[in-house]
Amino acid sequence: MPFPRSIALLLSGLALALTLGGCTDNDVEEQAEAPPEAPPEAPSGALPEAPPVLFEPVDFADLPGWTDDAHAEALPAMQRSCERLLRRDDDLAVGPGGLAGTVADWRGPCEALILVDAGYAATFFEEWFRPFAVSAPGDDTPDEGLFTGYYEAELAASEQSGDGYNYPILALPDDLVTVRLQDFRADLPPERLVGRVEDNRLVPYYDRAAIETGRLEGLAEPLLWAKDPVDLHILQIQGSGRASLPDGSRLRIGFAGSNGLPFVGIGRVMLDRGLVEPGKGSMQHLRAWLKANPEAATDIMRENPRYIFFRRIEGEGPIGALGVPLTPERSLAIDPRLLPLGAPIWLSTTRPGPDETPLRRLMVAQDTGSAIVGAVRGDFYWGTGEAALDEAGRMAERGRYWLLLPRTVAERREVTG
Repeated sequence: MPFPRSIALLLSGLALALTLGGCTDNDVEEQAEAPPEAPPEAPSGALPEAPPVLFEPVDFADLPGWTDDAHAEALPAMQRSCERLLRRDDDLAVGPGGLAGTVADWRGPCEALILVDAGYAATFFEEWFRPFAVSAPGDDTPDEGLFTGYYEAELAASEQSGDGYNYPILALPDDLVTVRLQDFRADLPPERLVGRVEDNRLVPYYDRAAIETGRLEGLAEPLLWAKDPVDLHILQIQGSGRASLPDGSRLRIGFAGSNGLPFVGIGRVMLDRGLVEPGKGSMQHLRAWLKANPEAATDIMRENPRYIFFRRIEGEGPIGALGVPLTPERSLAIDPRLLPLGAPIWLSTTRPGPDETPLRRLMVAQDTGSAIVGAVRGDFYWGTGEAALDEAGRMAERGRYWLLLPRTVAERREVTG
């Protein structure tokens, strides 16, 4: 759809306002270089400027629990990162501001990875990488942050409506428009807007309440029909999932786009209304309450204006922001304004639960999330189904991590200071 002059003027004015306000927004799709058939979700609205972050070189002996990990379990995730990275030209930067060097710096370790067997995994990382402690200067606890969990949701659905399957899982609407400001002028902020055209003007897209009450009839095709509206809402929060069909078969669906409106967590809404007690807002508790109170649930869920559209995924999944399938308990979502997607990360936190069991393992940064913002902030991918939900839904732990950079990059950092 061609853009009228009035829309171009609107975009220029908005971009100027964002610039004067000191706000920037990283283009996650550029960071991830995700293929067109697997677009990651870009943040909605302008993010604040990336906060300061420090990277202090340390030794592997300084990483708590390093020798106790089953490092080989991280190799499949690392191989997927390498396959993604090596498709790019050698001189392209990796990570924000070239933090992780160029693709050329990764070619050596990634090509060596092909020959690594399970018994050599730890030695491989020690020979090819150097760990850097990540911290946020100015914070009360600069090297600590929050680590939450997420999972691939499962829900009952059908390819036909009726017989209890009454809630559409929608594909991208025909009238949804995504605009990247830098496509209009290179000096504009790297901001992406989502909306629709009305009277030759770009306006915000419909919110959840409008969409759920039929505003997109004839504009968005239902991919499937869900049986339970709460499960559908959780699917939208997680961004991907597997549908169990009436004949026993399963198919995977993933993020195709959003309506561009901000996300509002239903846990916060329920806490503000006094429906859950502080500290008892796990996904399991929220889901159980919503299902037991369907009339109130509809109103609560519509407090979240953000709406996610889906597409079918063939093969492995779910697909993260890097554009590769995620690996359960080895893929981590990070803030791509501060850390490089595709890089290995050593994580030290605790498993959810009262026992505070250490959770220390080698992860790979392969995803992002609208709530994953900050120098020390991560979202731990637990896998698929109820067992994964049991861990992810309860996880809100303090911890820290170390970024592993190729030694060629580490050596240059040491020379330049």
